[in-house]
Amino acid sequence: MFENLAQQIATTFEPFIHLFTDPGPASFINFQFLPKFAPYFVDGVLNTLALSVAAVLLAVIPALVLALMRLSKNKLIHTISGAYIAVFRSTPLLVQLTIIYFGIFSSIIQVPRITVGFIRLNMFIPFVVALALNSSAYVAEIFRAGILAVDSGQTEAARSLGLSQWQAMKLVVLPQAIKNVLPALANEVVTMVKESSICSTYGMMELTWAARNVAGTTTISVGPFVLVAAIYFCINFPASKAIEAIERRMRRGDKR
Repeated sequence: MFENLAQQIATTFEPFIHLFTDPGPASFINFQFLPKFAPYFVDGVLNTLALSVAAVLLAVIPALVLALMRLSKNKLIHTISGAYIAVFRSTPLLVQLTIIYFGIFSSIIQVPRITVGFIRLNMFIPFVVALALNSSAYVAEIFRAGILAVDSGQTEAARSLGLSQWQAMKLVVLPQAIKNVLPALANEVVTMVKESSICSTYGMMELTWAARNVAGTTTISVGPFVLVAAIYFCINFPASKAIEAIERRMRRGDKR
């Protein structure tokens, strides 16, 4: 009885066991491609990190402007900012990427086909712009929440000292708001590391592109993506833990 049960269990799980023991094309542990294609993944890591960091840094200034526009009492300015944020938050990133890459940078703006180090400018610049425009809509809401989190008494105290509304915002409110939103901005970088994989759709040489290209060339269908998943994890998990440590340290500073 128990032997039959064990045999049934072994038969049931045999396909899953083969994924980890059989070095076939669909094996989770088939990394025979690495000696030949390791440079693809190195370039993929560099491009992924460059895309992510550049996109978030490029998004910060427009996002701050959008946040201030959202807080403006002028209805036109408020509406323009709200419309921008609504459009970019309500449409798929792939659609935005397609419109910007083919509609703007292929038809209107021509980027030279130059390679600087590991970066191909004709692909890197359009994708960074697309990611930054998308990210700015989300970062704007982060900034707006950070500004609103600053106690209104801070503004009133600054105004009572003779500062204008803009001076109070620049010298008193914004420094405190930026401190509040730093962990959220760091989280946006982590999110962008993952979202940048969509650029592989149009041939950007980042991590997902490397996995797809290696899988297509070698017919090893799973191993490259397992490797890429591990690399993403090794980038994002330590970054997330570092962000948590920064948040705890900032909370201790606030308590003092």
